[in-house]
Amino acid sequence: MKLKFLLATLLFCCLSFGQSNEKITTIETVEILNNNSEEAIYYFQNNWKQLRIKAVKKGYIHSFQFLKTTYSDETPFHLMLITTYSDKAQYDKREAHFSELIKEKGALKLLNEKEPSEFRKSVFVVEGAQHLE
Repeated sequence: MKLKFLLATLLFCCLSFGQSNEKITTIETVEILNNNSEEAIYYFQNNWKQLRIKAVKKGYIHSFQFLKTTYSDETPFHLMLITTYSDKAQYDKREAHFSELIKEKGALKLLNEKEPSEFRKSVFVVEGAQHLE
């Protein structure tokens, strides 16, 4: 129940009132496992964020946000990864575009040789949230 309330609150905060525009947003929340904050932050700054910087430059996405939050029973995650697309066409091409960027980027950058499954867990993902004005 609390997670549903949180999800509704997140969507409400990310969306404005009024008529819809063309932007579409994906939100992922991530729990940091086993006190591996340094590894998780390093991973997302050097992989996830870098891909999105390139995606913005190439016009594949509109924008992104990488947020840290306080973990609690009501919000059982530490990080929020938000990617916004300009329109449905950009959103529909996201897999192809990110596959291209991942191929260009090469191997994952990891701190202390820890694999992602050792330091992060996706809590929930909101796909295709439409913006309102």
